[in-house]
Amino acid sequence: MALLTRIRGPRDLDRLSPGQLAVLAEEIRGFLVEEVSKTGGHLGPNLGVVELTIALHRVFESPKDRILFDTGHQSYVHKILTGRQDFSQLRIKGGLSGYPSRAESEHDVIENSHASTVLGYADGLAKANQQQGHGDRHVVAVIGDGALTGGMAWEALNNIAESQDRPVIIVVNDNERSYSPTIGGLANHLATLRTTQGYERFLSWGKDALQRTPVVGQSLFETLHGAKKGLKDFIAPQGMFEDLGLKYVGPIDGHDVQAVESALRRARGFGGPVIVHCLTQKGRGYRAAEQNEEDRFHAVPVIHPDTGLPVKTAGQDWTSVFGEEMVAIGRERRDVVAITAAMLHPVGLAPFAKEFPERTYDVGIAEQHAAVSAAGLATGGLHPVVAVYATFLNRAFDQVLMDVALHRCGVTFVLDRAGVTGTDGASHNGMWDMSILQVVPGLRLAAPRDSDQLRAQLREAVAVEDAPTVVRYSKGTVGPAVPAVGRVGGMDVLRDGSVDGADADVLIVAIGAMATTCLDAAERLAAQGISATVIDPRWVKPVDPELPALAARHRAVITVEDNGRVGGVGATIAQALRDAGVDVPLRDLGIPQQFLDHASRDQILAEIGLTAEGVAEKAAALVAKISLDPAAVL
Repeated sequence: MALLTRIRGPRDLDRLSPGQLAVLAEEIRGFLVEEVSKTGGHLGPNLGVVELTIALHRVFESPKDRILFDTGHQSYVHKILTGRQDFSQLRIKGGLSGYPSRAESEHDVIENSHASTVLGYADGLAKANQQQGHGDRHVVAVIGDGALTGGMAWEALNNIAESQDRPVIIVVNDNERSYSPTIGGLANHLATLRTTQGYERFLSWGKDALQRTPVVGQSLFETLHGAKKGLKDFIAPQGMFEDLGLKYVGPIDGHDVQAVESALRRARGFGGPVIVHCLTQKGRGYRAAEQNEEDRFHAVPVIHPDTGLPVKTAGQDWTSVFGEEMVAIGRERRDVVAITAAMLHPVGLAPFAKEFPERTYDVGIAEQHAAVSAAGLATGGLHPVVAVYATFLNRAFDQVLMDVALHRCGVTFVLDRAGVTGTDGASHNGMWDMSILQVVPGLRLAAPRDSDQLRAQLREAVAVEDAPTVVRYSKGTVGPAVPAVGRVGGMDVLRDGSVDGADADVLIVAIGAMATTCLDAAERLAAQGISATVIDPRWVKPVDPELPALAARHRAVITVEDNGRVGGVGATIAQALRDAGVDVPLRDLGIPQQFLDHASRDQILAEIGLTAEGVAEKAAALVAKISLDPAAVL
């Protein structure tokens, strides 16, 4: 690591020879494998952009020139080259974020964002430079070919192309993948460009040959060069970008530092919007990643660096339970189809796709389209199941509201990684879904507490044909089954706190995965002489009509949810109690409405009080207040 230890900032790269740059690239790859294997993180994407990132920092002057990454999971090399080589606490509380972070460095311009957004940022920054007279500054947007499947990227391209005097360099990091292989028409177009080098070779030959031809050679070459648009369409159909008004350079070998530098310098000198198309290999240089066809080690847990195998084997997770049940449902119902937004494996739909490939649709990173297409499928007589991460459903809210719900379409949305996810930071916590979905008329929302309930509630959801349904669950390992001891309406009673026929002091409403925490809290309260009933509403929207009457039989109500407090399930239950004239004191516990720094899920839950101890403490304090002055807490 002799060279790497000498790199403290981007300008340290300037004095390195081509041979040293090649050595540095290999040192960086070794560093990434060694360090990321200890903490987990996005390994494959970063192994694929080593030379590309070196070239970016040699050609451009960050932070004066703004280098932006979409979505930012491939920014580890950028961190290394900008003075951040302590990866010992990567994605761990107090350590480096797994994405760009303004708090870490002036070289980080935008935080870890959702995919397909970087070109919009680039357009705005370029306009700001123009408005403020910063003509010597460039904006460089690095976007993967997978992110180009998102509609926002094309909206931004349309605007970037509007002006030919705003220097925006769009670097397409083309590794044929997002998580998995990129699909769709754009992917096919880029594949054509990847395999067609004819135009560049033809033009190079023409220039050499014709310019040696006496009298007519130069003028003939200029004529041919002036007709380059037609030639490109004929020899390499890359005209799609130039039709938008964007200069196109490429395809370039993204693992050849000098070739990438040359292309970037040409793009920088153009003075307007340019696309530089770089071909890279995700997972390059690490055999275990290169041989992993599923996702080339897009994201890994803690692994053995020599083998790439996980250090720990976890129990069954929520995602795999969903995947298994989807296959079972698919065998029973031919009308059930699956939709994913470029995340077939991460959301657990790979087994369904393997057995029912003709009933599986990967729409690319296009959640809005996924929702509207699902509405069309439902209108056509099928029942689509749209599986996305909870945080990504935010992007399709308008479509859920106006295209699915308004038309009363039977579409089931399955939200993986709901609630606190932790190590990926603010943009990946799924803490918004149960709030934003509360306003959608007719929508039904389930929050299963264990694997048995996930299977049951998924089946209940796909049985609904006249409204959208949502099933949401957490990230990681599923805990043991939490049995019900009774039922009130459609709600499961998990603990009956009544004593000698008298109702319990506190009604604890446990939402989804918080069931175990709430049961533990009830045990703590019992030790203090406070009795508690714990219920799981199962379907949290609409509020069960039996809940107000049940609440009225208790001295206090505590709701506990792994979701933002503002507009969440607790707030909705409070409104239902008011509407029913039930004036029982209620405290709604959930995630504070703020962006949470990266840390483990358990650490974050402890910080925000969503632990058994925290719930018991809040419940006991409320009961104590009621005992002192019942009117004071209403």
